[in-house]
Amino acid sequence: MRIKATVIGDGGWGTALAMVLQQNGHQVTVWGPFEENIRTVRETGMNSTYLSGVTLPAGIHWTTDAGEAAREADVVVMAVPTQFYRDVASRFKGLIAPTAQVVSVTKGLDRETHRTMTEIARECLGIPSVAALSGPSHAEEVARGIPTAVVVASPRGEDSAALQAVFSNSRFRVYTADDVTGVQVGGALKNVIAIAVGISDGLGFGDNTRAALITRGLSEISRLGAALGCRPETFAGLSGMGDLIVTCTSRHSRNRGVGERLGRGESLSQITGGMKQVAEGVWNAANAKALAAKHGVEVPITEQVCRILHEGASPLQAVEALMSRDVKPEQQPTP
Repeated sequence: MRIKATVIGDGGWGTALAMVLQQNGHQVTVWGPFEENIRTVRETGMNSTYLSGVTLPAGIHWTTDAGEAAREADVVVMAVPTQFYRDVASRFKGLIAPTAQVVSVTKGLDRETHRTMTEIARECLGIPSVAALSGPSHAEEVARGIPTAVVVASPRGEDSAALQAVFSNSRFRVYTADDVTGVQVGGALKNVIAIAVGISDGLGFGDNTRAALITRGLSEISRLGAALGCRPETFAGLSGMGDLIVTCTSRHSRNRGVGERLGRGESLSQITGGMKQVAEGVWNAANAKALAAKHGVEVPITEQVCRILHEGASPLQAVEALMSRDVKPEQQPTP
């Protein structure tokens, strides 16, 4: 069935999902905040700022008008970076029909409350139920039709099934789930762990270190998820282990790339000053640390990433702090 879909956010991920939706035969509108970028996309047929080298299919409508974008939308995709998410969602309050299905694809936590993006979307939009879509899905590959699998989670099974049908095609496989918080916790914290892996790579460490960070990073994510009431199996799936692996190892990973440059001695301001796109782990490390502290959960890798990003610690000092921690059993009791 052909529906009207609106993507709020003209970044790489929002653009790639707009392409998936358009390929599936839906009527697609993309909203972006900057007239200059939207005009360039219209004129060139490419979103060179956020998704370089990809020719966009004809038929996607691009606009900066929030009212026009939201009008009569059946499905609304929230694809806005975490630090702008609350403000943008508030801009659309009252414009989206209460019958529309809203799905958040942003991987992070709110900077003010450390809540998930679906919670912020419900609050700011006044929508009773918001789904989350996540998984190992770099925009650069999705836009080029490289086979990808993700998961969409909603508290209402019928919404998950409907969104699965809207997004799924032969190159973009969508699974369903109902652990909305778990799917988002995995997506938010994996970016922080990827920075740690990048730092390790930048320091010249090897495969042993990378594997240890990924594995113990997954342990951190799972512990925090358990404290939040999430299902353990969620973190063994696409939005947990799957997304963690791809973000920690891919050449497309901005978070791993930031970490690698930090490991080589560059400052955070040098790195982020030249970036056109957001490395969500930079913004979410402190959020994840604060959320874990609130629930009494140990997240040593996340804490050391925060020390490097925001407290002036050197990468080698962080490594020493991690390796000199008290020894303990690998499996800790679940809170």
